[in-house]
Amino acid sequence: MLRTRAMLTVLAGVALAAGTAASAWAASATGTGGQVLRQAGAGERQATVPRPATSPFAPGSGQLVVDWNKTLIAILNIHGAQPATIHPTRSFAILQAAEYDATVAITHAGRPYLFRVPVARPASAAAAADQAAHDVLAGLYPGQASIADDRLAAELAVIPDGPAKQHGIKTGKTVAAKLLTIRSTDGSAAPPPPFVSGTAPGAYRPTPPSFTPPVFTTWGTITPFVLESGAQFRPAAPPSVTSDAYKDSLAVTSSLGQDTSTTRTADQTTAGKDWSSTPVWNVWNEVAQDQVVTHDSSLQSSATAFAALDLSLADSAIGLYDAKYTYQIWRPMTAIRDGSEFGFPPNPSWNPLTATAPDPSYPGAHATFSFAAATILTAVFGDEQPVTVHFDALPGQTRGFASFYDAAGEASLSRIWAGQHTTLDEDAGQQLGSYTARFVLRHFDWDLSRTVRS
Repeated sequence: MLRTRAMLTVLAGVALAAGTAASAWAASATGTGGQVLRQAGAGERQATVPRPATSPFAPGSGQLVVDWNKTLIAILNIHGAQPATIHPTRSFAILQAAEYDATVAITHAGRPYLFRVPVARPASAAAAADQAAHDVLAGLYPGQASIADDRLAAELAVIPDGPAKQHGIKTGKTVAAKLLTIRSTDGSAAPPPPFVSGTAPGAYRPTPPSFTPPVFTTWGTITPFVLESGAQFRPAAPPSVTSDAYKDSLAVTSSLGQDTSTTRTADQTTAGKDWSSTPVWNVWNEVAQDQVVTHDSSLQSSATAFAALDLSLADSAIGLYDAKYTYQIWRPMTAIRDGSEFGFPPNPSWNPLTATAPDPSYPGAHATFSFAAATILTAVFGDEQPVTVHFDALPGQTRGFASFYDAAGEASLSRIWAGQHTTLDEDAGQQLGSYTARFVLRHFDWDLSRTVRS
């Protein structure tokens, strides 16, 4: 099982309902302002992940990549803009892959994601990236095309008129059209069939109070962007819900994750609510935005960083739902409220700190997405980069960290503090996200020159 330095000393003194010893997993200490102060634990291992062979950060025009990424987030924040059965990470991946392939078609500075199109010379890489981004967003969100139109007009206005601009625009159009055509048959548009809940101990069932039917039940079957299949890095099956390992893991959540918990610290309560407030893929895209601006990254390096990030997040989503609906493990709320199935009294009044997401528990989504993102961003920008995390749903609310992995560690832990997941879920998610991101990095032929913790 994976460990990160952000995950180490846990919960020594919590009284566990099953009478078991505390797992060596779950609690962490935080200093003021959310700064994570943790030390490596026993058994933490080092893993090598890819890093670009050359420095990617020559000053340049990477701001346009940030602008389009922000435009997509703005569209996603419009009620009803995103189809309910299509995961938003798909849109991020198509957008960033189009910008990347449009840029590479002209610069030849990297390996294309999928294809290289013919380019008339001279050609502006910026115009190509802008047009590709526009056409993708207008194609995915026709009802919000005016937003993409306005952004394109603003971006193209700063590029000098002439053949280079026109050739770039043509390149961007070609790349976007090809990529949208390819993804149109990925299976994402197929309506999922009705979900039938299981009745055996451990089988997933919708949770109160709303009993919302589970979401993205067939997302694990759509065509991945880089992975060979959604099952490629499927975590091993979790221990039986009647096992001591599961009971111990559940007991940690029962104590730390209850809405009225007295074992969770005030800062852990804040973190549990913060990380629950905003889609975690939005959070990590905004972290990348800040890094690109801080490093004054070039167009090429910015397009590469966002493509690697969002292809990893999209394939992590596919792998996540493959695993969730393969194992269909119930949420902690269900298990704790019906504790008789574990041999101890049920606790029907137990409620989590935040509302339970409508999908199975194993593996954890925040852990999956956050460790994928941390793996990519560490590979691109280096370890020990100061990170400030913003939460869109909580204006002005931020949390600071010493590195991407520290932020990812808290994102993972926050789901235990919020009562959403067990330590088993989080371990599996960390592994799935990390493995997926490394595979994506290898797709771009980046070398293995940086060692980070996993």
